Amino acid sequence: MKPAGQAAWPDSAPADVAGREERIAPAPRISVQAFCETVETAAAIQAAGEDRRMAKAHLRIQMGGLIAAVEAYQNAPTPSVIILESEALNAWGASLWQRCFAGFRTASLHVRRAKQGTPSTHPIVGDELRALRRLQRDQEPKSPFVFTSERGTPFTTAGFARMIDRAATRAKLAIKPHPHMLRHACGYALANRGHDTRALQAYLGHKNIQHTVRYTELSPTRFKNFWRQ
Repeated sequence: MKPAGQAAWPDSAPADVAGREERIAPAPRISVQAFCETVETAAAIQAAGEDRRMAKAHLRIQMGGLIAAVEAYQNAPTPSVIILESEALNAWGASLWQRCFAGFRTASLHVRRAKQGTPSTHPIVGDELRALRRLQRDQEPKSPFVFTSERGTPFTTAGFARMIDRAATRAKLAIKPHPHMLRHACGYALANRGHDTRALQAYLGHKNIQHTVRYTELSPTRFKNFWRQ
């Protein structure tokens, strides 16, 4: 007799598994995106994707785990199926704070872009560093995330957009604001300060310099010293 609650004896499991595999139907025409933290997991998913029953499915594998998944789908539609490899949320949050601590010590911020932009490392200036340390010290309730809502949950892009909208309402702006306008304002401000187009491209993470030229082509400072010795 089999013990109660046990599906099968160990020595009969392989045959049972083989029988179930034969009954698995082919996957339909869907898109599958996997975010892996380890090479071993990525290799296992790649091997599964080569199975004949996955012939119609479109599989894409990307390293980076949970963080990469969040960045990838902030402004993009999600696929039919998402496979996510990640440690427990607490461990992930702790690692985020550890990275922030490392950034505090080196006064630097590693920027990972959405929309396949080029990553870069930016300096954290003195007043920004002091503000971040004060935020960490005074944060209630304590959270592994740097920016949180009034309820203590991680701050979302939608929440930030609502905050910008409320600020615009109080300022009685005649336009409908969008958070991406802050990025454009940054680009124009740096261009007007005379920063090199290539340096500005790296700062903003543009892969194509044509996206950067839009800021510098209207800058009035480009020709300022053309006739000065």
